[in-house]
Amino acid sequence: MNPKKIVIAGGPGTGKTSIIEHLKSLDFVCYDEISRQVTLQARKEGIEQLFLKEPLLFSKKLLEGRISQFRNAQLESRSAIFIDRGLPDVLAYMDYIGDTYPQYFVDACTKYKYDYVFVLAPWQEIFTSDSERYENFEQAIEIHEHLLQAYMRFGYQLIDVPFGSIEDRSDFILEELHIK
Repeated sequence: MNPKKIVIAGGPGTGKTSIIEHLKSLDFVCYDEISRQVTLQARKEGIEQLFLKEPLLFSKKLLEGRISQFRNAQLESRSAIFIDRGLPDVLAYMDYIGDTYPQYFVDACTKYKYDYVFVLAPWQEIFTSDSERYENFEQAIEIHEHLLQAYMRFGYQLIDVPFGSIEDRSDFILEELHIK
């Protein structure tokens, strides 16, 4: 079986993780965002914000982790796998900070293609900062634009998820996929 790989994308604080957690509660297979894991591991190694200090190293770790998630998703026995952020997110963040990246970043985004990409727009009412999220709301808006550009660069048809409760947003996604 080759399960559908479905990305939940969006800038910081848009509700991606909440939707992923809700989908898990409905017994869907979901892969968590890995940037927090990379950030927390770097902190254990004495680097407070790896993305700010060494953006290319941070992004390489994310790229490797997301490739691993993609490959693992292909081995799942379920028909649909939900993933909190995809490979083009890595390029979007690098573009956002104005940094360059090796060609293999682009090659990975071309090679590993998702079946669906749902996008959550910046939403001030739910936006919060925390110890792993250094961006403010204005930066979240800028990042959102870079995310849209990155996914469109690789030919994705983006599906905008409307604002609403976690349940309503999850229901929208499942209805769009005809798997409710």
